[in-house]
Amino acid sequence: MSDRFAAPLPGGIGVSRLRVYDTVAPDGLVGGTPHVHLCCTEGYVVTDGEGAVQTLTTAGFRETPLRPGAVVWFEPGTVHRLVNGGGLTIVVLMQNSGLPEAGDAVLTFPPDVLADPAAYAAAVVLPAGGAPGADVGAAYRRRDLAVTGFQALRSGGPVALAAFHAAAIALRQPLVARWRQRWETGAGRAAADTGVQLDALDRGDPGHLSEAGVYAVSEPVERGRLGMCGLLDTYPANG
Repeated sequence: MSDRFAAPLPGGIGVSRLRVYDTVAPDGLVGGTPHVHLCCTEGYVVTDGEGAVQTLTTAGFRETPLRPGAVVWFEPGTVHRLVNGGGLTIVVLMQNSGLPEAGDAVLTFPPDVLADPAAYAAAVVLPAGGAPGADVGAAYRRRDLAVTGFQALRSGGPVALAAFHAAAIALRQPLVARWRQRWETGAGRAAADTGVQLDALDRGDPGHLSEAGVYAVSEPVERGRLGMCGLLDTYPANG
């Protein structure tokens, strides 16, 4: 077994361990930063503690309880926010080699911030890119601004949500080519490889079976990186 991450995780996903922020936001709830992903599905496997994930879609607002053993996932366009009821710890499964934490996210800042790319960039940035040991106060400040915008989204109904989606796309369009490359070398390649393997099985060709490898990572490559919803223990993501 190789103690290195030389092959993508199944399906080209990304994995991280998340300890949800435990400070109070402006609406009195404890937890993370509301945001949306534009082309990635994200999933949670709850390992410790309790809480909830608040979601907002065109179907309306919903709050899903989170307790150890629960698995919850949601599709692109779902505004989501983690609420920490005490010690909430989650394994996060991310489509496209971890793209949700690597660019495919727009925080629910108020409309005037979303409409100005420079203002959005200034509001979203973290010291040292959020590296372990960076000032967590900056993460709390951007969380609080996003919660203010999230409250307005909830009260604004479908029209407000549609306007937010449009603003989010406008902000992230310059990154789409980079995201496409990540998809092509990650999840896209994994799907294509499966097609090749199925063709080989149809022919009775076992060639790919002789090329199998076993890979492991003994520990996270980082512990305590500042994420949108809490402190992240991160693993390498190929693709």
